[in-house]
Amino acid sequence: MNNTFPTENNLSGLRREDFMTEINGKETDLFILRNKKGMEVAVTNYGCAILSIMVPDRDGNYANVVLGHDSIDHVVNSPEPFLSTTIGRYGNRIAKGRFTLYGEEHTLAVNNGPNSLHGGPTGFHARVWDAEQEEEGVVRFHYISPDGEEGFPGTLEVEMTYSLDNEENALTIEYSATTDKATMINLTNHGFFNLAGIATPTPSIEGHLVEINADFYIPIDEVSIPTGEILRVEGTPMDFRAPHTVGERINQKFGQLINGAGYDHCYVLNKTEAGSYDLAAICKDPASGRVMEVYTTEPGVQLYTGNWLNGFAGAHGATFPARSAICFEAQCFPDTPNRPYFMPAVLEPENEYQQITTYKFGIEQ
Repeated sequence: MNNTFPTENNLSGLRREDFMTEINGKETDLFILRNKKGMEVAVTNYGCAILSIMVPDRDGNYANVVLGHDSIDHVVNSPEPFLSTTIGRYGNRIAKGRFTLYGEEHTLAVNNGPNSLHGGPTGFHARVWDAEQEEEGVVRFHYISPDGEEGFPGTLEVEMTYSLDNEENALTIEYSATTDKATMINLTNHGFFNLAGIATPTPSIEGHLVEINADFYIPIDEVSIPTGEILRVEGTPMDFRAPHTVGERINQKFGQLINGAGYDHCYVLNKTEAGSYDLAAICKDPASGRVMEVYTTEPGVQLYTGNWLNGFAGAHGATFPARSAICFEAQCFPDTPNRPYFMPAVLEPENEYQQITTYKFGIEQ
């Protein structure tokens, strides 16, 4: 553990002592990242959870635009265990918690109806990562996931860096991983964003304007597993190629919106080539003027509109009702281990997993 930069007097009002404890023999802590423009991000090494992202509105007023908690106890015991955490080994769902790799069947923990979700109940979101902060705007995390953890094969070594750009208000997450045995991997960050800022209660994101760089999406069945199709967004409420507010069509009697209780779907991003770093989505809050752009090397982004948030309390008593957050989870496609016609998510020992995803914040006057 290396935490040498000051945490006091941070914009989010978090206290380091509220995050310092020991879990399974490893120490947890609070890390504050700052850039020259005044942006501030607070994180903890438990699940690499993002606790706050402080950015200005059009009038220069700072607010926290990500749902988070204000103590390690609340992070560990959150009613939403994936709240703004890093997700692994496999983000999204794997049908019936089973997959076969090179003829060997692997059984995972089932934690979402009949399916495995986000790496299982003790996935990467529930692990204490080693952490070091060598620069004020950068924190590096490291975790070794042993062979068989949550049912996944191979010992997976993961390195991850959260960094702030000094020239613009952008948070970039860089991932890399190696394995000693073929395994499945699909890492993502599950940031729950609200560009209006968290409050009591946090307002709905139905007024947020969203644009997604995708001509196709992956439809789901009634338990949120892909049907196997890849469908055009054109002519449906799933079409965000031009800006639409979240609330404009979310309550339509459209089968996919009924299955997801709103938007909870993976979009197939328009890519110049596999692995290219491209614009995935734009989100705007007209009231505050805040804008967030999402860039990623990943083939897909899961749009989730906080449909299952239930009003629980977060940082400083802020409450998080249904649809008070929007997520853009950069990732491979859901249930890829059981869909050989999807882009593969297998990591071989001779290869290295790599991903870059950026959340860039700005202001529209």
